[in-house]
Amino acid sequence: MNKIKKTILKNGIRIVTKKIPYVRSVSLGMWVNTGARDETLTENGLSHFIEHMIFKGTLRRSAYQIAKEFDAIGGQNNAFTSMENTCYYAKVMDTHLDTMTDILLDTFLNSVFDAAEVERERTVILQEIGMVEDTPDEHIHILSGNTFWGDHPLGRSVLGAREKLLAFNSDHLKGFFHRFYQPDRMVVSAAGNIEHNRLVELMGPALSSIKPGEGFPERFPPNGRSLVEAHYRQLEQTHICAGTPGLSITDPKRFAFSLMNTILGGNMSSRLFQEIRERHGLAYSVYSFTSPHVDTGMFGVYAGVDPKRAVEATALVLKELKKVKEKQVDQAELDDAKEFTKGSLFLASESIDNQMVRLAQNEMHYNEYIPLESVVKNIDAVTPEEIQDLANELFKADQLALTLLGPITDKAPYEDLLVL
Repeated sequence: MNKIKKTILKNGIRIVTKKIPYVRSVSLGMWVNTGARDETLTENGLSHFIEHMIFKGTLRRSAYQIAKEFDAIGGQNNAFTSMENTCYYAKVMDTHLDTMTDILLDTFLNSVFDAAEVERERTVILQEIGMVEDTPDEHIHILSGNTFWGDHPLGRSVLGAREKLLAFNSDHLKGFFHRFYQPDRMVVSAAGNIEHNRLVELMGPALSSIKPGEGFPERFPPNGRSLVEAHYRQLEQTHICAGTPGLSITDPKRFAFSLMNTILGGNMSSRLFQEIRERHGLAYSVYSFTSPHVDTGMFGVYAGVDPKRAVEATALVLKELKKVKEKQVDQAELDDAKEFTKGSLFLASESIDNQMVRLAQNEMHYNEYIPLESVVKNIDAVTPEEIQDLANELFKADQLALTLLGPITDKAPYEDLLVL
């Protein structure tokens, strides 16, 4: 029997479930395919602000009642905003499904965006921004996005900017919510010990009341920039983030891209970890990462090092990127990366929260569920030639952006390194 089931409501909202009968819990997410990249410059931070406000009171419940009712059933609830998605999710024992869906539907459909609550939450978000800025190994990633993507919305912070947040009021939040939370952009995904038809019965009538909008603004992919940006700050370390073009979420070459990331800096046996940390002792934390979007993406490398050796560390990072271009990876190294990647996928699949997320992402990006077996087949098919070709496509001097955070007084030595 197919464990994956899907229902499309008349207004376009999709409900997708995966039954896992051997667990006693249910993880459910209400996803909206909208995020920070859909904001204008003056709206920057509205998506994230709305995410905070959803749990701050409805026509039926106060913020305290929402929290208390979730606690009373031993439930966990939270939300997050990304560049392209906003998700409201909860996890409860299967016996509390009715209560969980009632609370989530109430918050999603009936939030009042009370002016007093908006003022209180504004202060909370400003503290969240301050917390990130006080954490340089997090803040560098926001700065790096701006260096690479420039004035495009992908180059802004999901949290927003202080001056913009100070101008938002309840009407701004309501207007953005009703304009962007459109049915054809919504997916409900659930995994665990759940009956699909029961979930549709519980959520379908209420969700069907959401009326279609007037269309969604088109997204335009930006071009990455090549430059060095240094942000002076008196810190114990210099934080380095190198960015190059990446791939979109649905790009057919994404499997080779993932394996290349693993080989370069995805684990403790990766080239960057071994070279920067183990052989030269330059960094405690060094890794590579991918930031895929629906139509574009970025590949990046991060390292936090002694300011006196920051130029040396940057040169070593770029040297490793160049090596992947010039020489094919060894088959044994590639095989190890494949096993690591497959192991990570299967271990993650044992979490019903990850299963719920994967259901939603598959539905939004591919409009179907892609079995892990199919993913594994594509991973196993990647060749050393494909990785070398991809490295030569993405790692180019005129497509490299370098972001520095720390006691940097002269960026010229780093500009001299922009060769790949």
